[in-house]
Amino acid sequence: MMTGDAAGRLRTAVSQARAPSSDYDLNPDTVLPEGRKLRPAGVLVPVLAQGETSRLYLTKRSSALKHHPGQIAFPGGKQDEGDADITAAALREAHEEIGLAPENVEVLGLMPAHETVTGFWVTPVIALVREPFTPVPELGEVEEVFDVPLEHILTPAHFSVQSRRWRGSRRHYYTVPFGPYYIWGATARILRSMADALESR
Repeated sequence: MMTGDAAGRLRTAVSQARAPSSDYDLNPDTVLPEGRKLRPAGVLVPVLAQGETSRLYLTKRSSALKHHPGQIAFPGGKQDEGDADITAAALREAHEEIGLAPENVEVLGLMPAHETVTGFWVTPVIALVREPFTPVPELGEVEEVFDVPLEHILTPAHFSVQSRRWRGSRRHYYTVPFGPYYIWGATARILRSMADALESR
């Protein structure tokens, strides 16, 4: 259960996390091509802690997008040539997608990277939001910005494994629903890694 100092608990998750994760974790029979090239990307895991309440900001992608329309995601995206590092990429994308200014963020650390089925090597950047802000969804990219209680998504019991047909085979994946929001796939897998890291203390 998420109690006490949010920054301390999040730093613990960062320090306790060990191995990279993958969209294929629950599908061990999948044979991945050797020599595949993954594109580096960074996502921000922004948490606002106020008193006893800590909440994580997430986005709902626009239903008009070609890739992953309507899915729940962290703010973030691929690393561009102009980005100093993966953290800079995550901060830039969060500013663009939800209006979170980099100076309003305290980066606590990085989680191990996550490989997605779409060929990205995604590094989660764990961060505290210094002061409350008014999210501004990026027009055309983000349909909605919302927040969920940190305790909810860092409690392993709230996760379940579901499956669906994908490219001719059955793919299993984590879900951690909250209210009307169906959080699944890479987002849920990264959150599960954080929850497991805290659980393993």
